[in-house]
Amino acid sequence: MVETLTEMIRGGRIPQTLLLSGPEGVGKATLARRFGALLLGNAARIEQDDLSLEANAAIIADREKWPSDKRNEDPLFFASHPDFVTFPPDGPLRQLTIPQMRLLKDRATIKPHKGAWRVFLIDDIDRANEQAANSLLKTLEEPPAHLILIMTARNPYDLLPTIRSRVVPFRLGRLSQEDMRAFAAARGLDQEDQRLRLAEGSPGVAIALDLDAYGRRREAMLALLRVASGLDPFGAWMKHADSIAARRTEKLDSYLDVLYILLEDVLRASNGVTPLRNEDARPHIQAVAEKVSFDWLRAAVARVDELMDLLRRNIQKSLALDAFAAALRAR
Repeated sequence: MVETLTEMIRGGRIPQTLLLSGPEGVGKATLARRFGALLLGNAARIEQDDLSLEANAAIIADREKWPSDKRNEDPLFFASHPDFVTFPPDGPLRQLTIPQMRLLKDRATIKPHKGAWRVFLIDDIDRANEQAANSLLKTLEEPPAHLILIMTARNPYDLLPTIRSRVVPFRLGRLSQEDMRAFAAARGLDQEDQRLRLAEGSPGVAIALDLDAYGRRREAMLALLRVASGLDPFGAWMKHADSIAARRTEKLDSYLDVLYILLEDVLRASNGVTPLRNEDARPHIQAVAEKVSFDWLRAAVARVDELMDLLRRNIQKSLALDAFAAALRAR
């Protein structure tokens, strides 16, 4: 992928709008920054806007406490390099907003500080609400000649067709097991085997994974699946529901991400696939796999998809998961 983008620069065939898609943690934003550095130089300054850096993550987390009108008056962006601007999701729902897209449109007209290009990175464009996405279209339709717009997304088909039709798409895949082993060794990651199983080819996930928090969420989601499949009475879920409700700073999607992985493992266990991503929890996963059908699994994934779609409405975590268990228990 790097070679392809480098060749575009060498050949002077640089598309003005690019979409880098792929699973979480495979390096989409990293690739965007490196591409920007090839065009603009001064890679060190551009890397200062890596959203995973502690200082930047703290800024984003702090803004969650701001009232919405204050965030709208001061749209979030990072621009350590004057010609490279990053627009990340903002606020408690982690969305790209209309004020951010309006700011992007205004700043797009500014000529480069140095050289021929300005590069804008919109990270997680699939987290733009419909109004923000429509606002972005005005820039995509007639981008200034000096602007390169790079967007990242997990799934390009979550975007408006009118956006997809205006971008040059690139798909980033997961790393091989050998590459992940080499990466883990170079970074000195602890609990390497578990991290690599859970990350499944995504180096960013392998680094960022808080195994203690993951273990706590997995315990809750395994209890949810046992109740939803009919293995346990509904009351067995209630202590977990109360604990989740009490953790006000944790978002529902952190639990849904774990739930997706567990449902994938249930499917693997049903078909005798090894190892599981949660191999250390195989007895619990196997018990669910022996209880449910493929149709049940398909319905469960569809329910999680629905909850993911509802995240932007700030739904209550425990009630949403209660409804998940009740709906599937009734099947």
